[in-house]
Formats: sequence, structure tokens, C-alpha cells
Amino acid sequence: MARDSRYDILFEPVRIGPLTARNRFYQVPHCSGMGYRYPNAEADLRGMKAEGGWAVVSTQEAEIHPTSDLTPANEARLWDDGDIGALALVAERVHAHGSLAAIQLVHNGLHVANRYSRMIPLAPSHAVGDSHDPVQARAMDKSDIADMRRWYRNAAIRAKRAGFDIVYIYSGHDMSVLQHFLSKRHNHRTDEYGGSFENRLRLFREILEDTREAIGDTCALAVRLAVDELLGPAGITSEGEGRDIISALAELPDLWDVNLSDWSNDSQTSRFSEEGFQEPYIRFVKSVTTKPVVGVGRYTSPDSMVRVIRQGIMDFVGAARPSIADPFLPKKIEEGRIDDIRECIGCNICTSGDNLGVPMRCTQNPAIGEEWRKGWHPEKIAAAETADGALVIGGGPAGLEAARALAQRGVDVTLADAGHEWGGRVSRESRLPGLAAWARVRDWRIGQLNTATNAELYLHSRLNADDVLQYGIPHVALATGSHWRCDGVGRTHRTPLEFLGEGPLVSPDALLSLGADAVSTNGPVVIFDDDCYYMGSVLAELLARAGRQVVFVTPQAQVASWSVHTLEQGRIQARLIELDVRIIPSASLAGRTRDTLQIACVYSGRTRSIECATLVPVTARLPDEALWLELKARANECADAGIRSVTRLGDCLAPGLIAAATYSGHDYARGYGAAPATDDVPFLRGDIAALWPSSGSEILSR
Repeated sequence: MARDSRYDILFEPVRIGPLTARNRFYQVPHCSGMGYRYPNAEADLRGMKAEGGWAVVSTQEAEIHPTSDLTPANEARLWDDGDIGALALVAERVHAHGSLAAIQLVHNGLHVANRYSRMIPLAPSHAVGDSHDPVQARAMDKSDIADMRRWYRNAAIRAKRAGFDIVYIYSGHDMSVLQHFLSKRHNHRTDEYGGSFENRLRLFREILEDTREAIGDTCALAVRLAVDELLGPAGITSEGEGRDIISALAELPDLWDVNLSDWSNDSQTSRFSEEGFQEPYIRFVKSVTTKPVVGVGRYTSPDSMVRVIRQGIMDFVGAARPSIADPFLPKKIEEGRIDDIRECIGCNICTSGDNLGVPMRCTQNPAIGEEWRKGWHPEKIAAAETADGALVIGGGPAGLEAARALAQRGVDVTLADAGHEWGGRVSRESRLPGLAAWARVRDWRIGQLNTATNAELYLHSRLNADDVLQYGIPHVALATGSHWRCDGVGRTHRTPLEFLGEGPLVSPDALLSLGADAVSTNGPVVIFDDDCYYMGSVLAELLARAGRQVVFVTPQAQVASWSVHTLEQGRIQARLIELDVRIIPSASLAGRTRDTLQIACVYSGRTRSIECATLVPVTARLPDEALWLELKARANECADAGIRSVTRLGDCLAPGLIAAATYSGHDYARGYGAAPATDDVPFLRGDIAALWPSSGSEILSR
């Protein structure tokens, strides 16, 4: 297919200092959870972005010195020459596909606790760090400032030796010592590096000048700057010092990469922001510099991309999360395959990987992080070695992805679902407040299946064991999902609570199906959230918006505690407070009457009663495995019918994240027709970077 001419502007080359980017698609620096510990995986991840058409592909932040030790986070590391080999491999993989390789240098200042290096953190002034460790950063003296300048210079030289084309100086997300010097909140100095705006800017200017000298005239210099911290007068603002910084340094770098601070503001979930949400804050930048500008906003629509270019908001369309959900987004636009774009849903499961110190995952793209260790390509799957057909039962995220990927492999696949709509839990959950974008998980897969000539899809098709035996399709995948428990069993209560039935009880499934109408009683609705991710809070929001009096009880110290990893915990709790939801933390269930609920302090065990007209327990789920158990009991009949395998997928196997369900379906399709699993580790682990200098490629290749 030919590219739509409306999008030609996105494929214009753009100069960045001495370099030329082949188009306007720019993968900004983002964490991957692979970093220095998994260099092969990191290199193949970035190389895949270049293959997908991103003209510039950046690393994650690269620590420049042991006093900037982010352990246990697994970022890039450039402490000494021994780190060059791993990063050289990244640049090599990016260059192999004609893209420019960028590296983001950082000293994290008071943001780190230096858990591995055990060195004292450094900051403009004496300060408690923001790692929640019992560690303080010490105020840098003049010799420390001289050291800092030298460390940045050394890192820039190493970055150039590693083969990077663009060297970033990072001053964003409240995670950089340079931003700390700029900030009146952190910088309380009275010497020439503190006080006035010019003084607070001094170290930033010096390090930019040092870096320019270090990298010479063959590499480009980029700045990543937080132009607004969303703190009003207490922080940097786009109307104030954010604008002043860029005006003062306008022509010094070759590119400005601008965003919001902190990370939770920059990477807001779709529950709380729309595509392009950063535009009001960064719109001014091109008016004060002639250098190219890149910004982000979770852009997945090529029309929106064209708009921000034509409106002069930015020169490059920056992306982190959209490039994770679909590394081939640029190529699909270039080739006129807009409907094939796997759009980011803004759930931030990707950010949870970095926050947990593990390789990232993605709800939309199950191949992310598996490029090297499993050899998975996000667009290519080898044809199946068997002509045997497949029956997939259940059209939720696991079943849809299994059927889609099987069809891509050339397998004749039949997909059946008992319901009246595709998507399973995805469809139900996407109707909850703020989660509409999650329907993309369903829509993209249905779109792909509708164009496949070897896939047959059937709704209103509840199959039992006799049906499966009658069809006799060789391979059967059960993606029948799960349901929420109503007996209180979860993390806090490990055995059923018999007293829950003393009063009206409504399951999360009923609310997902019927909305707020599932609650028929008057009086307070108590949500007991022992799941600790999004479900309890979004159900509370649903009920509060319907005018119900809602009480949110959780054994945790805060609402939706796991969502800190998806960068939205603060916004979730603020939303419930805005909706007048009463929040009771650190409480378990202790008893119930028809009109009251007894709760107990998880620390002291002290109990108290609260009014409760209806209880909604959001605790744990059980797999819908009745069909699996029946087929397992009739294994001999299955064999006689020609059925060679029956496999559970997704929530039917073990309830979990939607990302886990799509991964399960994809993994099943990848292994379709393969030999049975052995005791061997099912992925590569020999992830050791080559010594540098050396050819490296042979040592680190698959």
C-alpha cells in the first residue's frame, strides 16, 4: 500500500547539528529494565525500534559515576571504560538499520541512595533524598563541582567512543543533579552556583559547554529539560523559569527534548490524560530557539502527529510508550498500513518493569523484552510446522491474541466465545471511568482477525466438552477467563469469611456487567480492596459518580498501592478524595451484620464498626476452569476424537494482568506444534557484554 500523502511531512529529513535524521519519528530516552545487567536484550530492543523506522533511538538514562547509583533499578551505566562494550552494542544495533543512536547522560544527585556503591549522594545543598532510604545527600563544595564537570566530560568521551551520534545532558523528572541545581526547591546555596537564576543555571551551562568540547563537531548535543513541574510557584513553570532556561541557552545544544516533571506527570496514564496532554506546556519552546524540538504526548494517531508539526509545536514526534506498544509504528504509517498500528493504551505496565527492576512488559506488545532472549520479532512469526487446526475457546485478551498469532502463522483457527461481544474482561473494564483506551487491546486484534482468511470467529457459542469432542480439532486452547471471588479470600484473608453473607453483597463482576445499577440498596457501599491495583478504585469512582455514598477500605496504607509502579497512585487517591469517597486504610474485615461491617486494624487488631448497606469485595479471582477439568477427566475420549492437546491460557490458567493474558496467548501461538517443554530454561540467559575494544559482535550475537 502507498503512504497517504497527508503524512509525507512526517518523513522529511531533519538536521540535528552535524547530523541528519531520516524522518521525524524520535524514540526519546526511556527505561527498559534491561540496562547494564542485560546488555544483549537492551541492544536488541533498541535495534528493533530502528528496524521499525524510528530515525533516532535513544538509550535510557546512563549513570555517569558510582555516586549516581540507581540500584536496584537497571538503567544504562557508563562509570568507566568497562561499560563501553555494552553500550557500543546498542549503537551498533541502531546503526544497522540506518538510525541515529542517542545516549542520555545523567548524574542523579539526591534522587539516588547509592545502595550498591555505598557512596554518599551529592546535591546542591544538604538534603534528604527522595529514595525513602534513611540516607542524606551532602552539599557539593567547589571540588565536588569540579569533579562533576570532569565526570560528565569523561562520560561524553566514552559515549562518543561507544559510537553514539547524539549525546544528551539530562535535566528532567526531578532525577538529575542539574535540575536540582536549577531548582530553588533544592538549591539553597549562597555562592556563585546558587541564589539568582543565572547562578543556579551556571553548572548546567558549564556542563553543556564541556560536553560540546568533549564530543567535537561530529556528534550532536541534546538537552532533555523539564519545562514545568506542575508545582506552580514552588517549582519550574513553563511561564517562568522553564522558558527562561531555554531562552538563556537557546542555541547551545543542537536539540531540545522538552517534557514535564516528575515522571508521573510526564508519563500520565490514559485514565488521567488524553493524547497530546503536554502541548500546553511545551508550545512556547520553538518561539525561543531555532534548534529542533522534540516532545511527547502518547501520540498514536498520525493525524495528531502531522498537526503538532504543522502547528510548529515540535519538529520531531517523540515517543516512549507508543514505540513500546508498536516498534514498527513509523513503518506502518510509511507503508499506508494505519489500521495495523498497535496503539498504546496508556496503562503504564511498561513503567512498572523499571520500577520493579525487571525487563519491561507491555499489554499491547507481548514481544517487548523478548527480542533477544526468546528471539521474538513483534511483526514476524515463522509459519507453523504443522497443518493441524486450532480451536480457541474464549474471546478475551488471551484468546484473541492466541487466535491472531496462530492465524499469522498460517494455522486454520476457530475462535468461539459464549458472549455477545469480543474482548472478555477488556470490553467490560474499558467501560469503567477512564479506561476507554483499553478497548484497543480488543479492537486491534479483532481488526487483524477480520482480515485473516484462515480464521473463523463465532460469538454466542458456548461450548461444552461434548461439543469439543464432536469437533475433534487437534489442538484446543481454553481462554475462558476468571471471575471475582465473593468469599473474602485474598492476600489478607486466606480462608473464606463466612460472615460476609450476613448483608447484601455485590461482586465486581456484577458492577462490570450492570454498572452502578448492580447496587440496589440505599446507604453506604463499602469497597474492600485487597487487590491493590486499579479495580477497587475505579469501581469506587464508578459508584461515586453515580451518586452513591462510598467507603473505601484497604489493608494497605494507601489506595491502590501497586499502582505506584504505574505512576498513578497519587492521582487515584486524589480522584477518590475529590469524589468524597471515605478512605479507611490499614484495615481488614472482622465481622458483619445486615447494616454494619466490623473492620480491624491490621497492626493492633482493634475492631470498630462502620455503616455498610452493600459490600463489594475486591480480593482475588478464580479461573473459569470447568471445561478444562471436564476435558481433563475425559482425556481418553479426547485422544480417540483426534484431540492431541488441550491448553489453558491467560486468566483460565492463573488470573493476572491483561498484559499477562496477551503474553500467554502469544506464547502459546509461538510454541504451537513444537516439541513438549523440557527442563531447560526456556529463554537465553548468557547476557554478558563483550570486553571493549573488540569486535564484540560475534561474542554478543545469538
